[in-house]
Amino acid sequence: MKYYLIAGEASGDLHASRLIAALKLEDPSAEFRGFGGDLMQAEGMTLVRHYRDLAFMGLIAVVLHARTILSGMRQCKQDMVAWKPDVVILIDYPGFNMKMAQYVHTVGLCPVYYYIAPKIWAWKEWRIKSIRRYVDELFSILPFEVEFFEQRHGYPIHYVGNPTVDEIDEYKHMTVGRQSFQGEYIALLAGSRTHEIRDNLPRMIEAAQPFMDKYRLIIAGAPGIEPAYYQKYIGHHAVEIVYGRTYDLLSSATAALVTSGTATLETALFRVPQVVCYFMQVRQLATFLRKILIKIPYISLVNLVAGREVVPELVAEKMTVEACRRHLAGILPGGSAREAQLAGYEDVAARLGEPGAPKRAARLIVEKLHNLQEKI
Repeated sequence: MKYYLIAGEASGDLHASRLIAALKLEDPSAEFRGFGGDLMQAEGMTLVRHYRDLAFMGLIAVVLHARTILSGMRQCKQDMVAWKPDVVILIDYPGFNMKMAQYVHTVGLCPVYYYIAPKIWAWKEWRIKSIRRYVDELFSILPFEVEFFEQRHGYPIHYVGNPTVDEIDEYKHMTVGRQSFQGEYIALLAGSRTHEIRDNLPRMIEAAQPFMDKYRLIIAGAPGIEPAYYQKYIGHHAVEIVYGRTYDLLSSATAALVTSGTATLETALFRVPQVVCYFMQVRQLATFLRKILIKIPYISLVNLVAGREVVPELVAEKMTVEACRRHLAGILPGGSAREAQLAGYEDVAARLGEPGAPKRAARLIVEKLHNLQEKI
């Protein structure tokens, strides 16, 4: 069968590449084509256009590059129609992908499957109307999405497990080339964007300062962020930076200060106690907007998966040096909150389930496509 995949960022490229690898096992005659990245291409997909050509973040960047984005959409539509796939598989990237889903549905090209659902439970919940109309099957990687889509909106989905579980499981079974860090240290995961680092890293370092006589501070450097940028905020403090070794760092960290995102889930799965830190400029306004626009009780995936507060979240005006320092003290060895947080991680891991998300998704995709062909 012919599979057309569309991913629009590095994480989507990674997850899509693993899905392609699993699909090849389920369907040895499979052909792959689409928009994505190097990892998808390495798995044998014919790369029509690299996601870097269309990866524009923020309203201003999107407006300035509107012509390029619209050109990419036209190219994608024309290429899909010319290739005539048996299915289009969308990976996250909802701004672009939902428009492709609408087009494929409107012209009646083939079924549309979504792997890694748009996070409409956090914002833009109205997108459920488009998902219901244009997406034939949705494969979720977050267990709480089942309740959101099925019970709240009456839209059946498939929870297949979480790819992060697979990635960490593979890492833990890999021994070649691994190097552990010596001594006790606190890991700092200050985000992947410059504004996140600017707003959070100085506060993280200041909060951890009283503990630096016993613990080293090590930053997980984000791809594309130069050491000189970090150095502006490190100043005279004895803080180290490592690149491309986040899992090595988390595998033996004593504790961590982490901005929101997948990093919070990775930290939990490595059983490293953490404080979630997300300072924002114009703090009071950010808090107000969060209350009226974001309809979820937590910002960290750890707490969302658990359905309760397992890790402390210091967001907007709550992200002060004093609060961060107090919570950090609580999760270090001997701290009052450490054992409860570690116990909460076990609940999170149980809810996420066993490794095998790409395999389960691939098996379901191939099974459903075969069922459709049998009906024709």
